[in-house]
Amino acid sequence: MGNKTFCVYIMTNQNNNVLYTGVTGDSKARIYIHKEKLIKGFTKKYNVDKLLYFEYCNDPLVAIAREKQIKAGSRKKKTELIGSMNPDWIDLYEKI
Repeated sequence: MGNKTFCVYIMTNQNNNVLYTGVTGDSKARIYIHKEKLIKGFTKKYNVDKLLYFEYCNDPLVAIAREKQIKAGSRKKKTELIGSMNPDWIDLYEKI
């Protein structure tokens, strides 16, 4: 697999009232797809286009497990996680 990295991320809409957690092997491309609403689904339906949180893993199984862990957590836990990296809830897309 080489030196591939995987990204676990949380996104929201402009009103910050929807949270979406995902995992990808190409963070820049995947977030772009969400922002431009190129694929039908949850993020397109709810206008999820703002990246709030991300973390990188070298192991795809670790990344998938982390995504599941975050998804299983309460909204409060997700907002605390976002606040630890991004207290102002600004779009971090340019930082990935």
